[in-house]
Formats: sequence, structure tokens, C-alpha cells
Amino acid sequence: MPNSPTLTRSTLCYSLSLVTGSNQLTVWQRWIRQPQKLWLRRALFQVHLWSGIAVGLYIFMISATGSVLVYWNELYRATTPAPIFSKSTAPRLTDDQLTAAARRLYPGYRLARISRSRDPDQAVVVVFERGKLTKHQLFDPRTGADLGDSVSTGMKVVAFILDLHDNLLAGESGRTVNGAGAFAVLLVAASGIVIWWPGSKTWRRSAKLPRGVGWKRTIWHLHSMIGFWTFAFAVVFGLSGIYLCFPERIQDIADWIDPLTGPPRRRVVDQVIYWLAYLHFGRINGIGIPCHGPGLCDQSVKATWALFGLAPAALFITGAIMWWNRVLRHRVTQ
Repeated sequence: MPNSPTLTRSTLCYSLSLVTGSNQLTVWQRWIRQPQKLWLRRALFQVHLWSGIAVGLYIFMISATGSVLVYWNELYRATTPAPIFSKSTAPRLTDDQLTAAARRLYPGYRLARISRSRDPDQAVVVVFERGKLTKHQLFDPRTGADLGDSVSTGMKVVAFILDLHDNLLAGESGRTVNGAGAFAVLLVAASGIVIWWPGSKTWRRSAKLPRGVGWKRTIWHLHSMIGFWTFAFAVVFGLSGIYLCFPERIQDIADWIDPLTGPPRRRVVDQVIYWLAYLHFGRINGIGIPCHGPGLCDQSVKATWALFGLAPAALFITGAIMWWNRVLRHRVTQ
């Protein structure tokens, strides 16, 4: 076969040209086609992994409580106890008489205020204080009898969830930590969407959940799919969380970007801040758009926000399972 050596040399030259051409690809082209071998992607994977481990429980908590608080108004109405009315025929007590009766029952407390409703026969709310402790008690407006706590257990649970989500039960200090946590959410989301990109030929497969790949591979694909489809929500939650934790500083930045000079006008930065605040809570009741006010549309938006608000919690769970399978399980079983 006299042509065989020539064919071999041609094949070799063609192969070398392919290798040379692949080496001449820019970083961007390699990223678009096959990013798995880029050192930047491997570095971002480590950033995503360790930042997720560091703030994973925080993200789980803030995600779960935020989804619950989408229904804050409904929860408040559901946990508000029914009003109590006096059945006595005795004359209604004055504020001084109620104060005397309340102080006899709670001698160690300072009476802060008395709140009467429009109906004179409805139970009166008496607020007591002792140090940092505050009590809200109901009293019969005619007999002065103690009718129990005006704040139901359900209301206390909802208030606890709200304080945990907003302030981490630590007041202004907790809100500052929450702001740092919002930055961490953005870091995890940004690094996650970057390492999610599998290449131009296979990216569609990473946007859905395949079948028949085993439960471990399914967890990996589920984590990837949830991260892709909920990325925009994570960014909105993170950015709006930063604003809600540092409103004065964000407003200062907005004034620096577009100073308040000349006659009053509608600024783009103000509209962005306005919509960030509304989009954080997922409540469109009262917004001047065609779909607004209570009803099916409002409830649909709330359900969507509650569902997507749980996505970071789902990502933490699937990520923790992946970490266990790849790292911790082998160390524990050794």
C-alpha cells in the first residue's frame, strides 16, 4: 500500500491542526464551549461551596421564614382572637378604677397605658411593663376582672417569626447582620449561576430534571435546575434585603447617582428602590397596576413568591446532601 504513509502524515497533520486551533481559543470561547477545565470556574466552585457551607443554615432560616411571612396579613387575621364583651350589668369602671384593679393583680409591674375600643362593653387592653418585659392583659370594663392575655399564642409565634426574619431576634445589631447575610446570598447566587453553565452544547439539559440517572445524580440535577430557574428571585431577594437593612445608606447612594437638584422630578433610582421594596414581600395589593387588590391575582402572586422563596432552602438541602455524598460520608465511614 504505497499511499499509506502519505495518508498517515495527512491524518497526523490534521490532528495537529485541531490541537493547535483549540489552544488558540480565547478564554471566553473556552468558557462558552467547555468551561469545566477553566481554573476560574474551579475557583468559583470552591467559593460557592464554602460560602454555601458558611451561610447555609442562615439561608435556610431566612428562606423558610420569608415564605411564611408572605402571608403576614392572613396570619395576623387568623391569629387575632375574637373580641370579648362584658356580660355584667354593673356600671362601667373609670380609668382610675381600672388602674387600681390592675395594680392589685400585678403589683410588680408598671401600668403603661389603657386602651379602650369604640364599644364601651368590649374588654379593655391594659399594658404592663417590668424591665424589658411587656404584658398585654384584657380586663372586664365593668367588673375589672382579668380576662387573660390579649395577644394569642398564634400572634406571638407570628411575631417571633417576623422578628427572627427581620432582626435575627437581636434588634438593630441583628438587622446589620441580616444585611451582611443578604450580600452573602448574592455571592452564593452569582457564583452558583456561573458554575451552573455547562457549555453551549449541553446547557439545555442542565435546565431540566432527567430520569433514570440514580438518586445521587438526580439530587445534583435538582440542585442545578432549582438554582437556574430561581436565580432571578434570589437576586431580587438579596438586593431588596440589602435595601431593607440599610435604607439610609442605599438612599444616600441613590442621591449620589442622581442628585436632588432643580425642580422636583421622578427619578429612576427612586422607582428602582420602590419596586425592590414591593418585590421583596410579594404583595401587590394597592399597587396601581391592572392586576392589583385582594383576590385571585393577589393570592397567585403570594403563592408564587412563597414557592420561589423556599428555593434557597431547597438548594441548601440538596447541596448538603451532595456534600455528604461526596465528602462527609467517606470520612465518617473510614
